[in-house]
Amino acid sequence: QVQLVESGGGLVQAGGSLRLSCAASGRTFSRDAMGWFRQAPGKEREFVAAISWSGGTTSYADSAKGRFTVSRDNAKRTVYLQMNSLKPEDTAVYYCASTRESWNDLNPRSPFQYAYWGQGTQVTVSS
Repeated sequence: QVQLVESGGGLVQAGGSLRLSCAASGRTFSRDAMGWFRQAPGKEREFVAAISWSGGTTSYADSAKGRFTVSRDNAKRTVYLQMNSLKPEDTAVYYCASTRESWNDLNPRSPFQYAYWGQGTQVTVSS
């Protein structure tokens, strides 16, 4: 079983930055992709960013492009989401997730591709 734990959320003013971390433990898959999703109260969970096992391929939601950067350190079994120029509309619980399949075998933007999910970390952006 894979366990994922997010950290790094908090309260930040608009225009500020946060870096989220997602640490994996247990038996992860050798070439899994990792994704970040977010969910605000009363809203559907939405895709934010994803990264291939090697870190060489990434995907971003339009809302995240130019502001967010996803990266991973496989030696540390950790994936990161650097969030800059935060806006109030970024306020949500942020979740990381892990796939069973490699990047080329799935659509990383679909939450249905992810087998394991963390419990989330709250990000609140004040204006």
